[in-house]
Amino acid sequence: MKFHGTTILAVRHKGKAAVAGDGQVTMNNNIIKHKAKKVRRIYNDKIIVGFAGATADALNLSERLEAKLERYNGNLTRSAVELARDWRTDKYLRRLEAIMIAMDETKIYLISGNGDVIEPDEGIIGIGSGGVSAQAAATALIKHTDMDARSIVQEAMKIAASICVFTNTDVTVEEM
Repeated sequence: MKFHGTTILAVRHKGKAAVAGDGQVTMNNNIIKHKAKKVRRIYNDKIIVGFAGATADALNLSERLEAKLERYNGNLTRSAVELARDWRTDKYLRRLEAIMIAMDETKIYLISGNGDVIEPDEGIIGIGSGGVSAQAAATALIKHTDMDARSIVQEAMKIAASICVFTNTDVTVEEM
């Protein structure tokens, strides 16, 4: 899946974790909003989610993930797997155009409508149009600086915004 108009980056480093999302919303080639919030906390502020894709679809998925978390007592792994299963098999959900990152104190997952629940090997994952640029920048910053997770996501998002026209520097960061 390829989504234009957003960049989300999650990093776990030095015992801390942060998720950042840019604020730009585009429709075709036009910027229609600069300060959207694409990263938020759910489930009593214990889970951070970030999403790329159609906003209504992403919010629907966020609410469904929160319902799964309620059902499975906050178990992110079980909730993510159940959401991905439903997303892939349900006729209505299959048409949703979004992808999300979900993180708790110990895990980071990319969750997609293809049935994917992917935990990155190195504790770094980027999604959206600038996701690859942000992830590459974060990887380099982790290997070659002494920055903490929050500083890494902030700097990596600036780098992604300098490369991707669908990403801006109005960034929301949530950290654990």
